[in-house]
Amino acid sequence: MSLLIKNGQITTAADQYFADIYCEGETISAIGRGLSAPAGSEVIDASGMFVFPGFIDPHVHIYLPFMGTFSKDTYASGSRAALVGGTTTLIEMCCPIRRDEPLAAFNLWNSQADGVSACDYSFHMGVTRFDDSVEKQLREIVGRGIASFKIFLAYKGAFGIDDTELFHVLRLAKELGVIVTAHCENETLVAELQRRLLADGKTGPEWHEPSRPTCVETEGVHHLMTFAELTGAHVYIVHTSSDDAIQAAVAARRRGVNVWIETVVPYLVLDETYAQGLSTNPPQRAASHSTAAGDEGKKKPNFNGAKYVMSPPLRARRHQDAIWNALASRVVSTIATDHAPFDFKGQKDMGRDDFSKIPNGIPSIEDRVNLVYTYGVKRGRIDLHTLVDSCSTQAARLFGLFPRKGTIALGSDADLVVYDPNYRGQISQKAQQMNVDYSAFEGWPIEGRPSLVTVRGRIQAQDGKFVGELGFGKLLQRQPTHF
Repeated sequence: MSLLIKNGQITTAADQYFADIYCEGETISAIGRGLSAPAGSEVIDASGMFVFPGFIDPHVHIYLPFMGTFSKDTYASGSRAALVGGTTTLIEMCCPIRRDEPLAAFNLWNSQADGVSACDYSFHMGVTRFDDSVEKQLREIVGRGIASFKIFLAYKGAFGIDDTELFHVLRLAKELGVIVTAHCENETLVAELQRRLLADGKTGPEWHEPSRPTCVETEGVHHLMTFAELTGAHVYIVHTSSDDAIQAAVAARRRGVNVWIETVVPYLVLDETYAQGLSTNPPQRAASHSTAAGDEGKKKPNFNGAKYVMSPPLRARRHQDAIWNALASRVVSTIATDHAPFDFKGQKDMGRDDFSKIPNGIPSIEDRVNLVYTYGVKRGRIDLHTLVDSCSTQAARLFGLFPRKGTIALGSDADLVVYDPNYRGQISQKAQQMNVDYSAFEGWPIEGRPSLVTVRGRIQAQDGKFVGELGFGKLLQRQPTHF
């Protein structure tokens, strides 16, 4: 069936104008004023609404064995949640541990999505060791349409690689033309700081951030930059949480290192007081206060902060302002989620007596676009073009999907989001599609939401509900960009 979306305000990373969009099959076949559609076509009136290209989340975890447990979402729940929130393409981190074989891991991760996902998807292939056998398997995986790797400079003994492996991964990536996404923290410093804090009886979630301070993240970025400079590889820093880390990447970029920066939505709207169990309220635009433990009134840190434990951790408020500014100036390229859903009861509370055992992650795949629109665009921090660029277009460009994805153009996939800026509501765990027992943003107001979401021309979500077909999503073939 064909689809005609009329009277919307088309908004891309570069343009904004009023026009109709006609979708035939899976692609956009006409854009213009006063378009008509054949009999039997579905016609949507988008008057008073924006029409965005489908959003792309370039950093999610749906299937994730981690810290002795498993993430709660499946591709059934995770893809529904993504679509209700306006995200039409996911790029998941395929994360084998060191003893796993890459090809078997890739097949396992793909099996979780194949025939289940309601939105399109791809993977960053995790490289958690490097030898001749791994290299051969990585070449095969790239040949199957996976155009990016993922490495960890953290999680020693599980996902982390050593410097020799890092050098060879980057050399291979340079040869193949793939981009390397990297978690940048110094794993030795994290381990030592965790040991010392726990030995001093500092066991609560409020001590997670002091075990991974900004200098540990910044040192990880600097370390990666040295190797990227030597090899010429193109690298992408995931979930950048601090101004310090951004500045380390910018300094490397100025001397010619090929580096891009991702942040994730929790860092834009949450600060360290949430992980300290001191805050639950939505951010105030003009707020500026100290966020040291215990500073917010007379409250005492409590274990509810475990809901907000992720790595790198939530930071002091000043880093939020710096990241928003870096987005507005396009120093930071993308906003992802690092969605990693673990229940508060039965999973997060595994670390009740030891913060290092709290499964890391803040579920946010469903809320990303609404939070960025409400607390970014509506608060004047960024404009609509930056929203589209950072939540869709840049990910498509960097990861081999543009212009098929990430824009509204003739021949592009008909992944479209009709966005209602007049909607007013609240985020609620009871209403969410994500399969997790809490919302990190419970009760937060939102000022806009997707009214209609299509994947390759098929309506998959409407007015906060999933109305589509599970299994419609497909594995995307991405070609190395070679930049």
